[in-house]
Formats: sequence, C-alpha cells, structure tokens
Amino acid sequence: MNSLFLGLLGVIGTLIAYMGALYIYQKYPYPILLPVFVATVAIAITLILFHIPYDAYMQGGKWIDWLLGPAVVALAYPLYNQWEMVKKYPFPLLAGVGIGSLLGITTGLLLAKWLHFDHQVIYSLIPKNSTTPVAMEITESLGGIAPMATVFVMIAGIGGAITGPAILKRLGITHFLAIGIGVGSASHAIGTSKVMEYGVLAGAVSTVAMSLSAVVISILSPILTNILM
Repeated sequence: MNSLFLGLLGVIGTLIAYMGALYIYQKYPYPILLPVFVATVAIAITLILFHIPYDAYMQGGKWIDWLLGPAVVALAYPLYNQWEMVKKYPFPLLAGVGIGSLLGITTGLLLAKWLHFDHQVIYSLIPKNSTTPVAMEITESLGGIAPMATVFVMIAGIGGAITGPAILKRLGITHFLAIGIGVGSASHAIGTSKVMEYGVLAGAVSTVAMSLSAVVISILSPILTNILM
C-alpha cells in the first residue's frame, strides 16, 4: 500500500480517535476518561483487531512525531509568558520542581534496579517525568531506547492525570501553587491539561513547573545515573 496513503490514514485516524475521546470527556469528565488515555487505548485496540503493524501506523505517526522537536523550543514560551509568576514565587517553584524531579528520577531508577531490569530499560525509565521530546533526547544520550521512553512518559502523564485529583482531594490540597507544582512536575503536559480544570492560576503554575522540570531533569539525569548506576 502506498506509504503516503498509510501516512494520511495514520494521522487522520489519530485525530479522529482524539476528537472522539475529547467529545466523550466533555460529556463525562471523569479522570479515567482523559482524552489522551482513551484515544491511546482506542488506537491500540484498533491496531490489534485489524492486525495493523506498528510500522505501518507510524508511516503517519512519524509526521506527528516530527512536531516534538519544535515542541521542545515552544516550552520557552510559557516560561516567558508566566515570568511574573516565576519572580513572585521563585523559591516554591524551584524547590518544588527540584525535589519533584529528584524523586521522579531516583525512585524510578532504584525501583528498576531492584527489579533487575536491563540497563537500557532503566535508562529509558529515568526521564519519565519530563515531556516526550526531552525524555527521548535524554534517553538516547544515556544509551536507552527512545520509543520505550515515550511509553514511560505516557504512563507517568496519564497515571498522574487520572490519580492526581483523587490524591489531592484525599490530602486536602487546594492551593493553586501546590496543585500546579505537584502535577506539572510529575505528569508534564498530560497532567497540566487536567490541572487547567482547577483554574487559570493552577494551570499557569503547572505549565511553568512542566517547563522547568524539563530543564532540571535534563541536568540531573546524567549526574544521578553516574552516581546510582
């Protein structure tokens, strides 16, 4: 089958899956029905049922994947746009993001070592709390597997977006700064999309935390890998 046709089919199918999942979430806004999660499951089931090879789907998926590069550069925009907030809460933001990034890297690395995972798997797991394009670059520099890093990033993002609201409610956390820093530094863009529902301020903090986490994790990952591996 023509690769251009497969590419178009992959892109269109992905957009349809996401728009359908978004429509469902707007009608039934439960965390488990998060659009990214529902769309991902729908695409995976479709590929399995119709015996569509992953490589065939990625004929179009790689077009979306190419947009990840500009997305890294675009992370500078929310930092610039919310610079007044950064200047207003420098210590909570830097401390929260720093601790969150440190815990995200060390817990994943140490747990994977305890379970005796292969080194390539561990290297792919280390930057799971950063955004996908950053995680892929970090993973490749460490010697991991970039596509596997993408899976771990998705799990961290979707898991945080689904479980985050329940955890925040159980712990009685209501301050926009705590919500934004916690979810943004742990669940990057996917978690941030959920935090937007808590209000503009929480969403803005989460966006900044997500952007800062990408920088901090890029710096800490090779350092902690050398220390702990």
